[in-house]
Amino acid sequence: MMSVEEMISRLRGMYPGGYFHVNRDPYYMLISTVLSQRTRDEVTIPATRRLFEVFDGPLKMASADIDEIQALIMDVGFYRVKAQRIIDISRILLKNYGGIVPDSMDELLKLPGVGRKTANCVLGYAFEKDVIAVDTHVHRISNRFGLVKTSSAAETEKELEKVVSRQDWKDINGLMVLFGQNVCRPISPRCGECGLNDICTRIL
Repeated sequence: MMSVEEMISRLRGMYPGGYFHVNRDPYYMLISTVLSQRTRDEVTIPATRRLFEVFDGPLKMASADIDEIQALIMDVGFYRVKAQRIIDISRILLKNYGGIVPDSMDELLKLPGVGRKTANCVLGYAFEKDVIAVDTHVHRISNRFGLVKTSSAAETEKELEKVVSRQDWKDINGLMVLFGQNVCRPISPRCGECGLNDICTRIL
């Protein structure tokens, strides 16, 4: 059976440019990831751009009219809830953190609407910390390929930490998101086009 290291190496070969994020600023990354919850990237990315063209930081966002934020992000899922969360997060950052996004899991989890996946995305992409951000793609693919046998994202994160070299942790999310969007889709995966189908437990 192929090692985890070789699987990651193959994914890097498939996606040499890595996972593209428009902006690695911690605040931008935080808000963008909150918007991405239950929303596809092709919707999240333009919505985030529109939002930041008008409100480019926590100070402006904290005092923004919620109706205007909703209008800018209305394409994303649960946009009314997310609009309020964005305002609340911005106000908390200004009040408790001097307007700076904290770089620790414990502090990020204190923000409304921020779970481990969102926090790990911020820590990994914005602060380049060694973390594994587990979303639906990472959870699905890790189980399909037999890297883990888990029933929740939290379990997947813990189990992947045991089998993946620490130096690869922060790259797992981006590589598997691209792979999950383009090949290993949740419904009708493109197994015939997959460069990893020789090691996939779904095929073998």
